[in-house]
Amino acid sequence: MLAQSDIDDIRATAAELADAARIATLAHFRKPGLTADTKETTHFDPVTVADRASEQAMRAILQRRRPHDGILGEEFGTTTGSSGLTWVLDPIDGTRGYLSGTPTWGVLISIADDTGPIYGIIDQPYIQERFEGGFGAATVTGPMGAAALQCRAPRPLSQAIMLSTFPEVGTPDEGAAFRRVVPNVRLVRYGMDCYGYALLAAGQVDLVIEAGLQTYDVQAPIAVIEAAGGIVTNWQGQPAHNGGQILAAANADIHAAAMALLNS
Repeated sequence: MLAQSDIDDIRATAAELADAARIATLAHFRKPGLTADTKETTHFDPVTVADRASEQAMRAILQRRRPHDGILGEEFGTTTGSSGLTWVLDPIDGTRGYLSGTPTWGVLISIADDTGPIYGIIDQPYIQERFEGGFGAATVTGPMGAAALQCRAPRPLSQAIMLSTFPEVGTPDEGAAFRRVVPNVRLVRYGMDCYGYALLAAGQVDLVIEAGLQTYDVQAPIAVIEAAGGIVTNWQGQPAHNGGQILAAANADIHAAAMALLNS
């Protein structure tokens, strides 16, 4: 178990990381001439100067403040640590949205032990909303002030709001499973990236279902949602902190209802 001094230092470090990432990402957001390289040859998987600058800024802080922790970052890979703790960084989650000028991208910061994420932040620099969860607290701060995060109470699946980033979810078989859920909910919205998970933690929606995610895509959302009373697993109900299929739900009832359809 971590000492309170360690918890306080982790929180302070995470806040400094998020502040630095805000500066690095907003320096290029909605600015003329922003371009992107692609990391894949078969489809457009963009990376920008802002992605790299954001992660570099965060890594520099970790090297100064917590050099014994490991780091797993989307753009610069893995740095081995000796503390048993690893920072998991996604410097811009939703680079496609970032390129498009939408405010639904975010910066994902979490710290994990060998059981998975223990604390996380979903930060939206342009809106200046910061969702954080772990160590017994779940809060959001932003233009409307500060508030506790609490996932939505149970209600029938037929009343649910569900989010996903892409209508084409994962493989053809995964897409077919996802489409079994779609007609059974009230409303489906697409394109939210990590902001969808923040909305789940804030009690605005009931479900987020996705597939094909990476470790750095999911660990911060898992920490925030679980701290707010929600559930995040893969589609079979198993731990999801290594990515892959994600079923994030506001409560156990709606999680079970969605999982039954995904596996029917």
